Amino acid sequence: MNSLPIELTEIPVIQRVTVTDDTLSVDLSDGRTIAVPLAWYPRLLHGSIAERNDWRFIAGGNGIHWPQLDEDVSIKNLILGQLSGESQKSFQQWLSRRGAAV
Repeated sequence: MNSLPIELTEIPVIQRVTVTDDTLSVDLSDGRTIAVPLAWYPRLLHGSIAERNDWRFIAGGNGIHWPQLDEDVSIKNLILGQLSGESQKSFQQWLSRRGAAV
């Protein structure tokens, strides 16, 4: 089976970010809204409401950064439907450090 690579020639910028208990939604400059399960990004899923709401745009609106959770999400990954690339080992280490800090 052959697969065709997807090329994004014009990537819209993120204009608005909404994080609920189970969804990350972004409104884009081209009028689209993309919503993905928060489970795609385990650090966001395990973050508090305050931590999830503490975000900033990066790369001129092409990404979002959550400093308290050390998480970055790009618009390209959202458009392509790509989950967090963090390894399970790395996530578990982060989670255990987080538990020790609480």
